[in-house]
Amino acid sequence: MSNKLLALRLSGILQSWGYNSEYTYRNSGLFPTKSSVLGLCCAAKGLNRGSEDEKDFLESIADCPMTAIALPRTRMIGEKSWTVNVRRIEDFHTVENTKTASGKKNDNAVVTYRQYLCDADFIVLLEVDSEIADDLENKLSDPDWGVWLGRKSCIPSAPVFAGIFSTMNEVCNELLGGKALDYFTYQKEVVSFEQGTDTLMDMPIDFAIDKRERGQRRVKICEAER
Repeated sequence: MSNKLLALRLSGILQSWGYNSEYTYRNSGLFPTKSSVLGLCCAAKGLNRGSEDEKDFLESIADCPMTAIALPRTRMIGEKSWTVNVRRIEDFHTVENTKTASGKKNDNAVVTYRQYLCDADFIVLLEVDSEIADDLENKLSDPDWGVWLGRKSCIPSAPVFAGIFSTMNEVCNELLGGKALDYFTYQKEVVSFEQGTDTLMDMPIDFAIDKRERGQRRVKICEAER
């Protein structure tokens, strides 16, 4: 059975793609993480965390190659236009009822910091079996649960489902304004260590709250050439 390119449009004022933080400082990567993208798909399908249905879905899709394409945003006033730079911004939360290193209850609130991307816009491509692509088309178009861009406060500003395509040329013509992929900066998943430039711990295995599990993924960032 042939594979298809499932396209997701991840567009919003704020996005947050955590990849190396669990505690006080919650950083954001500059590209969507695979765990967040597949978690979004699980939410659209209404799969409970840690359920057998979720595990079966992750097993069927976790190894699919993923490419994240950064789309430049432009602003225009009159005849003047310019590209808007993506920025990292940070806010803080206060958390009560935490534990100290010794395991005792902390009587004081703890400040935690969270990073967000501002003015980012992505096309994410998942190379998946055609049956999975068709199922996700239905669910992403009418999700069972709410979907967001990394954190619940990061609401999409455009429909997430962007189409199903047979080739990259179709993606370029339909979603990239007819421009070739190398006009854009993008991050792609690779199959060997030598082909990549970064290793990310963002391959989802289990989303259960009490035992989240992720594996490694090798990626390469390709800078825009034109």
